[in-house]
Parts: sequence; C-alpha cells; structure tokens
Amino acid sequence: MTSSSSPSQDTQSLVQNYPEGLRADALMEEDVAWSHAIDGEWDGDQFDRSDRAALRRVAGLSTELEDVTEVEYRQLRLERVVLVGVWTSGTAADADNSLAELAALAETAGALVLDGVIQRRDKADPATYIGSGKANELRDIVLETGADTVICDGELSPGQLIHLEDVVKVKVIDRTALILDIFAQHAKSREGKAQVALAQMQYMLPRLRGWGQSLSRQMGGGKGGGLATRGPGETKIETDRRRIREKMAKMRREIAAMKAGRDIQRRERRRKKVPSVAIAGYTNAGKSSLLNRLTGAGVLVENALFATLDPTVRRAETPSGRLYTLADTVGFVRHLPHHLVEAFRSTMEEVGDSDLILHVVDGSHPAPEEQLAAVRAVIRDVGATDVPEVVVINKADAADPLVLQRLMRIEKRSIAVSARTGQGIDELLALIDVELPHPSVEIEALVPYTHGRLVARAHTDGEVISEEHTPEGTLLKLRVHEELAAELAPYVPAPAL
Repeated sequence: MTSSSSPSQDTQSLVQNYPEGLRADALMEEDVAWSHAIDGEWDGDQFDRSDRAALRRVAGLSTELEDVTEVEYRQLRLERVVLVGVWTSGTAADADNSLAELAALAETAGALVLDGVIQRRDKADPATYIGSGKANELRDIVLETGADTVICDGELSPGQLIHLEDVVKVKVIDRTALILDIFAQHAKSREGKAQVALAQMQYMLPRLRGWGQSLSRQMGGGKGGGLATRGPGETKIETDRRRIREKMAKMRREIAAMKAGRDIQRRERRRKKVPSVAIAGYTNAGKSSLLNRLTGAGVLVENALFATLDPTVRRAETPSGRLYTLADTVGFVRHLPHHLVEAFRSTMEEVGDSDLILHVVDGSHPAPEEQLAAVRAVIRDVGATDVPEVVVINKADAADPLVLQRLMRIEKRSIAVSARTGQGIDELLALIDVELPHPSVEIEALVPYTHGRLVARAHTDGEVISEEHTPEGTLLKLRVHEELAAELAPYVPAPAL
C-alpha cells in the first residue's frame, strides 16, 4: 500500500492538541475515538509501513485541569504521567479501550494523565518494550509534557524497565505495579494489607536493582575465620532478596492464620445449611452498589477502580422467606497480576465456596464481552467453574438497548438491572430464589405447640409448603435438609391403616 508522505511526516501529522478536562472515569463509559484514520488494514502479522513507523498519540486521555491554580496544587501531590501501549492484536478500538482503562487506573492511583501513545508492533520489543527509536520519541514527549513518570500498558520484564528508564530518563512503571499501588492504597483490613504486601514483595523480588556501593562484596570471613570461610560473602542485593523471602514466608503464615478464622465462619454457615451467593465481576461494574440495593448493607460505593478489596458478607432473604448470605468480592481486571490472584486466593474462595455466582458486568462499558472473559479467567484460576452463574448486566439505565439485547442473547442465564434506579431488582431477587439449591427431603410433621422452636427452624432453614393449626399442634408440609428432617422424624404422623 502506498503513502504520499514519509514515516516521519506521518508521525508529526498524528500529533494534536488534546481536549482538556476529560476525566478518566468518563473514558471508561465510551470509546476513545481515533484521532486520525490509519492507512491500511490489519492483515495477519503484516503492518503498513506508516503504522509501524508511527507512535500514535491517543486523544482524550489528558486529565490536566484548566484552572492553573488547581493544576499547580495538584502538581504538589500527583505524579504527571504519560501512558504507553503496544498494540499487537485485535482492533484499533480494543487498543484504545485498553489505554483508556490504563488512564482510569492511573487516575485512581492519584496520577495526572498528560498524554497517551500507542505503538503498533507484532510483539513487544524485548529490550525497551516499544523499540529503541520509539523510546527516543517517547523521551521527546516526556520532555514536551513535563511528565515525571511513564506507565506501560503491560507487565514489563526487569530488563525492559531498566532499558526504557535509561532512555526516557524518568521513572517507568508497568500495569502490574500500578494495580499493586492501587491495592495498597485501598486495603483497609489487616488481611487485605497483608495480601497486598505479599503480592508487592513477589513482584519486587526479581526487580531489585543495585547502584554503586550497594553491589559491593561483603567479606565472607576475616582473619581467623577458618578454612573455606574467606572470600566474597553475600552481595547487598542477595541480602535484600533473602530478607524479602523471609518476610514473604512470614506473611504467608499470617494470611494462613487469618484464613482459618474465615474458614470456621464458612463451615458454620454450611453446617446450618445457609445458601451463599457471591457477587463477582469487573472492577467498577457496580458490585457494591448491587449489594447495597439487595441488602441495604451500606457498603462503601465509589466511582473508582478497586474501591472494594475486603470481602463483605451480609445476610439476605429471598421473596419466599429463605435466608442466604451475599458476599461482595474484590473486582477483577484484564491482565490481573498473577501475584494478586495468588495473594488474594483466600479471599476469592468466597466465590468458589458459594452456591451461586452473580457475575456483574457493566452494560454501559464499550467492551462488556471483554469484561466477562477477564472475570471468567480469574474464576477458572480459583477453581469455581462448577458453581452456577447468573450474569447481571448492571447500569441498564445508561446502556445502549442494542448492547443489552446482544448480551442477553449471548448469555442465556442473564438479567438486566440498574443498582442505581432499582430497575430489575425484584426480578433478580426472584431469580436468586429459583437458582439457590433447595432442601432435599420432603416431609410432613405434626409439631406440638410446646415445640415452637422447631416450627421457627422449619421456616428459617427449610421451605414450608403448607401450614395448618390443629388441636394437636402445627401440621407442616415442608422441604428440609437431612439434619432437620431427623429432628422432625418423631412428629411424622403414622400412616393411616
């Protein structure tokens, strides 16, 4: 395919001024438009020369404020960042959505997004992520915008981080480090803080760097040290790694001890045969809002990514009067760092041990199918694939009706709701009542009036089909679990001769 301009001219023509005042949370609600059409089409692993040579600027990512005084104030407490993505597969809209999500993550972490660029390649450069030439162009953008940090939309190897930092001369972090930072800010409970600390240490261990004297050798033994003790001892970096490993082992023991307490609570709920429902879904899909709407729990609701880290369990009641528990869980995201999945495995067990998963997806998001796929990948990781799932398409009041129809056609067990307005909540409660497991034993019992406790338990732990008050006592026809059936057995009327 021919082009009338040179690659360098193409690169210059793609540079444009960005609309100011756009917030990252707005970017999550709609597609980021292409600033310029790119010549050519995706064709397997082939790229147009102009595409390959261009570091494409992504419009609309800047969150810099128009009020100069407020900008100056925010510069005191916020890092000024440029976002960088490598587009290796999928459509242009997919690449833009991914960088828009990175912008939302950066702003959630407290950063000021100044600019965003995407490099189209068949795979990330093993040395500098975007290639040495584009790294020099990125350096010019950093100087032009006054940024102090570059955030890459992917997990970079230690070598890539070092080499890219050497070129751009400012701090470089990747998507994983950014998500870990957000988790560290939002962790409130002792267990949540321990889980985040463990994930951070797992991430940090292979990325330790040393400068100057920090890499100098410490003596392994001095005078009188004895045979085989002289010579180089541990380097400073080896000492740091050993200390981190020791801290990680200690942290794992603490998390295991805290997990035991939650296991006891879970076993008690199972013993009492209380069904459990877990709310899972993409970050910022509205899980906590849905929990509040279903139970009136009063859980923190924020228009921010990963506002909920610590699982919240609340009692709820179906329309037919059955009790069950409803658990709000940590949000998921595309390319959720493996360290986090491992560290939060004990928290995510709420999903694996539930009787029903309410998989919440943001119906107003530009790519809800990608959100569904990302969450299901993590559900597979925690071994919860056998748990029945209902897809709850939230924010139906703000979603495109055609998108809702498409999702409900693809997802056979789905329902559209709005946690904000209450639309569809009654239908969801009725669906939960149907989907939760039912007691297995059907029984008829005539319970004396002196055993009112058993009648109350029949209502809370079983399903009462009919109830009749007779001179001898309360005649119940109900479905119950084996344990309660054994307690009611003495009051089962003898069969008529």
